[in-house]
Amino acid sequence: MRRVEFEPGVTHFKPQGVPMRGLEVVDLTFEEMEAYRLRHVSGLDQRQAAERMDTSVSTYQRIFNSASQKIAEALIGGKAIRMVRK
Repeated sequence: MRRVEFEPGVTHFKPQGVPMRGLEVVDLTFEEMEAYRLRHVSGLDQRQAAERMDTSVSTYQRIFNSASQKIAEALIGGKAIRMVRK
């Protein structure tokens, strides 16, 4: 099991002024959020982040790429983001 140190207090983000019921939703797992946080907030490189998550570098990179793709999809497509426990 991969280690996730961060549990978000807020689990939904959405474009301002658009009711949630009118939005498509992109699910971002806590694991994906952790990979993204370690890279962009904590400033760790792939190897360091993989060690913190107790996984291989290739698995960390797969998780990080999935998170980046989902976040880009939501931002560019005006979709909501929901953080979910996997």
